[in-house]
Amino acid sequence: MDAKSFRKAGHTPSLLSAFLYFDVSFMIWVFCGALSLYITKDFGLTDTQKATMVAIPILGGSFFRIPMGILADRIGSKKTGLIGMAITIAPLMWGWLGGTSLLQIHWIGFLLGVAGASFAVSLSLASRWYPPQYQGLAMGIAGAGNSGTALATFFGPQLAQAYGWHNVFGMAIIPLVIVMIIFALIAKDAPNSEAPKTLKDYTSVFRKADTWWFSLFYAVTFGGFVGFANYFAIFFYDVYGDAAVAGGLTKVQIGYLVTITVIAGSFFRPIGGWIADKIGGMRFLTMLFAVVTLSLFAISTMPGSYLVMLLYTSIMMACLGMGNGSVFQIVPQRFSKEIGIVTGIVGAAGGLGGFLLPKYILGPLKESTGSHVAGFLVIACIVMVTTLIFYAVTRSWKKSWATTNSGVNF
Repeated sequence: MDAKSFRKAGHTPSLLSAFLYFDVSFMIWVFCGALSLYITKDFGLTDTQKATMVAIPILGGSFFRIPMGILADRIGSKKTGLIGMAITIAPLMWGWLGGTSLLQIHWIGFLLGVAGASFAVSLSLASRWYPPQYQGLAMGIAGAGNSGTALATFFGPQLAQAYGWHNVFGMAIIPLVIVMIIFALIAKDAPNSEAPKTLKDYTSVFRKADTWWFSLFYAVTFGGFVGFANYFAIFFYDVYGDAAVAGGLTKVQIGYLVTITVIAGSFFRPIGGWIADKIGGMRFLTMLFAVVTLSLFAISTMPGSYLVMLLYTSIMMACLGMGNGSVFQIVPQRFSKEIGIVTGIVGAAGGLGGFLLPKYILGPLKESTGSHVAGFLVIACIVMVTTLIFYAVTRSWKKSWATTNSGVNF
């Protein structure tokens, strides 16, 4: 790829703004997961309650992504992004000055979903600036903002250890306001943005089968990424922490491991988009789904801590991150005119997948069986079935899209 051509093709300040907005918002969105070992200690939660606590912000993100996507289409991504960041200050204030009961934590987590909904806004802002041949890379760069999770998992436990987890919520307001100012100054909506649509136009995408196929596939890639990222600290501390085995890792040390895990998934996202641009998103996703399936089956054997870190961090999460970039290399090719609302729908499905993973699979199966083995086995089977479905669906896509999207790799 010619870097100079890529820069000329779009608007670098807006792409940077999309990344920063997504980055700080994603950091805030996963606070309940990043601080889970400290919050759960205060409230003495069961395995299922722990999983629910880290899952609720993901559900909130799914809930808010569709309206945020519609709003981005109607008033522009820039205004919508500023509104989203302003609203996010409220749950941060509540977590800082309140958060004294589990019910409050659940509501705070749900409202943090507004930050998670930044996905629908930042990706639509970036996508509209770039032509089809650069969609994978542009969406990958903007989507790499999910690296904000690494900031939360790296600094969150350290700050919580030193100042208490409530104060971490208050401290997060500072970088959020800084990004708001930068976003307001340099972000710009693309001049070729589509005119606002009617409600009928928006609902029409729900009647298209491809919308639901993309939602299913993103529920696996992004849902897997965010679900595992939020649950990793709980899982690893249960099995390999100092409370489980002699000489095991401390909470802060596990926070470092989660950070490495998230970095692997986040920074491989643009690489996934770039590779998808080169060899085709459909072909690349098939390979990634297969590797994730094998990784999950291997993790379910509960091997030694070092092998789990290799499988979980270096392989599975990296593949899920590249899968996220690959899905959104394909989406703009199919829904260029409805990118805001479709990004919101598909993103909501991804968040829903991340909610279901800990809430209804990992947490309950751990509580009922006393082990994490069953949870990983069930998810491995789900991904395996999805891989077969993806292969079947994309065979028809390649035939039906070939004439309308000639020259673009699928």
